[in-house]
Amino acid sequence: MPKKKVCVIINPVSGTGGKQSIPEKIVSAFDPLKYDVIFRFTGYAGHATEITKNAVQEKYKYVIAVGGDGTVNEIAKKLVGTPCVLGIVPMGSGNGLARDLNISMDIDKSIEVITNGVERNIDYGIANEHIFFCTCGVGFDAFVSEKFADEKQRGPFGYVKNILESIIDFKSEEYELTYDGGKTIKEKAFVVTCANASQYGNEAYIAPKADMEDGKMNVALLKPINALEMPQTTFQLFTKNLHKNDKLINILTSSLVIKRGRSGVMHVDGEPVDAGKEIKVEIVPKGLHVLAPKKKKDAKRPVENDPIFGAFTRWFT
Repeated sequence: MPKKKVCVIINPVSGTGGKQSIPEKIVSAFDPLKYDVIFRFTGYAGHATEITKNAVQEKYKYVIAVGGDGTVNEIAKKLVGTPCVLGIVPMGSGNGLARDLNISMDIDKSIEVITNGVERNIDYGIANEHIFFCTCGVGFDAFVSEKFADEKQRGPFGYVKNILESIIDFKSEEYELTYDGGKTIKEKAFVVTCANASQYGNEAYIAPKADMEDGKMNVALLKPINALEMPQTTFQLFTKNLHKNDKLINILTSSLVIKRGRSGVMHVDGEPVDAGKEIKVEIVPKGLHVLAPKKKKDAKRPVENDPIFGAFTRWFT
């Protein structure tokens, strides 16, 4: 029986942790009689996409992403609609997709998932031809993502810094949302997020009930909030309680059209991209094969008993 081919793509500069020991750990995890494992290191933006494209053409069974959300997304975008299976060793600052799949942030445990987990077929989204796996949206989070793209200080502290600076300058806009073949709402919104996964990353749960295997997105429209309401809203975000906010409107749908008064930025899995006045978003069911722990009834990572210290301690560590 021929060996299965495994391509491991490592981004050597993502995150803060060293990756020198990872090749040895991964090699030791795979039975050499059953698997051929090769390693590739990225050297520039878009390199992971090129490597993945070649791996697909050469019929690799598994492509393992070692890095942060940017690396994972570059790789996953080239795997959608193919028989290749994505594995993740999360080593970024947000790790949104890995967290939502309940993949451990511990390197050894995440490698164990690659060898002992199950293959799951998850949904992905398309927003004006841009593929996303966790979230896309407009409003405040897109505004922050544009500022954060040029931030030298990455991770939660840099993100908080940009949030605090942006809240003063940001102005909510009016949006028209059309879904389910014709239902329409018009609202002025602080944020409109289309969530395939439950969180942005860093366990910031914008849509706690979102399920990447139900063929739908959870659309979270948060009406305008002021600076005084920001601490409570942030607390709800990190304790899976945003649904209790009386300014939140939830929509469950497989497709959505967002219309606004002017062109501007939208974010796609946290990355800012220019978009027009109209944004078409749809979910593609079961389009990506991933290695992950077996899905449980409630596979979402539980919030610790003390929500104040639990949520914010996780975020800053």
